[in-house]
Amino acid sequence: MPKKVLILHISENSGHQKAAFALEKAVRMLEPSAEILVIDSFNYTNPLVERIIHRTYMGVIKNKPEVWEYLYDNPKVFRSLRRLRDLIHRFNSGKLKSLLEDFNPDVIACTQAFPCGMVADFKVSFGLNTPLIGVLTDCYPHSYWFFDAVDYYIVNSENAVERFVEHGVPRERVKIYGIPIDPKFASEVDTDRVRSQMGLESSIPTVLVMGGGQGLGPIAELINELNRVKHPIQVIAVTGSNARLLDWIERKKPSFRIKMVALGMTDNVDELMSVSSLIITKPGGLTISESLAKNLPIVILNPIPGQEAKNSEFLLKNGAAVKADNASDAAFLTEALITQGSKLSHMRENAARLAKPDSSTDIARLILECSNT
Repeated sequence: MPKKVLILHISENSGHQKAAFALEKAVRMLEPSAEILVIDSFNYTNPLVERIIHRTYMGVIKNKPEVWEYLYDNPKVFRSLRRLRDLIHRFNSGKLKSLLEDFNPDVIACTQAFPCGMVADFKVSFGLNTPLIGVLTDCYPHSYWFFDAVDYYIVNSENAVERFVEHGVPRERVKIYGIPIDPKFASEVDTDRVRSQMGLESSIPTVLVMGGGQGLGPIAELINELNRVKHPIQVIAVTGSNARLLDWIERKKPSFRIKMVALGMTDNVDELMSVSSLIITKPGGLTISESLAKNLPIVILNPIPGQEAKNSEFLLKNGAAVKADNASDAAFLTEALITQGSKLSHMRENAARLAKPDSSTDIARLILECSNT
């Protein structure tokens, strides 16, 4: 009988979804016969509510980030929402029960806290014995991750392990395998081929600019600032789903002094990182893990309060990143790093020390091991 693996995430074009797909790919590599079902759990259980919450979240992040900073991992907010969370879990239990009965998974992995908690509560309420694995996609766990019925948690550092231990999770149930990224980030890239295809010069430093899957942040302002840098550079800008930003760059390109390559949604980020000297980005969990896997120094710009602020702390503490206060500061730091080769080399060494390029494969092995229990 083929192994049945259920992977739950939330939100389209999100790091949680990318992590889920990375795990699916890794499991298929190790066990080609496995039957894998990847589901956006919020959309599956509450499609209307998902759209409302996503729209509200994006609005808060863009317009009132200080509100999200207050709400994120706030003990008072957590306690007040616990009853609502339990109510939602009970409301969703019928759909979850149908899914589990229809698919009958041997193991369940969740790349976000909401589905992980939903399944954990279901296990307790209905006596479900299916192994459950919670896979974090940021550097630090928040309060909504802690459940007794989770068999294993996957984190990226000892600090995250300590946080779980403080909340009563046995240390042996927390594995430091890293944030799951596409297995191809562990492979070598023909950089000469990539540069040739993209029209990039091998002798000029390449700056990669990203704003996550949504293309968030002051990227247009940043590109204008990079265009003023005196040291020769070339820029790759990835705008994600932000079509308006991509169109702006394409229209402005003829007037830029620097070489500019603009891309929207793309599946070759591993290649782009391989030919880059550094990356300027908001520190989403997947992006920073991919960058570390490619030993790429990071200039942090415009982190979302909460999870990305915690990711920033991790990177800065370990010397793999510097933080810019604004677009002008990011351009200044970029030029300083490029002209100070020793600092950039030291950051590369620190990135290599933190890197976990085999994260998805290691997690996939645990998933398959759990499917045998």
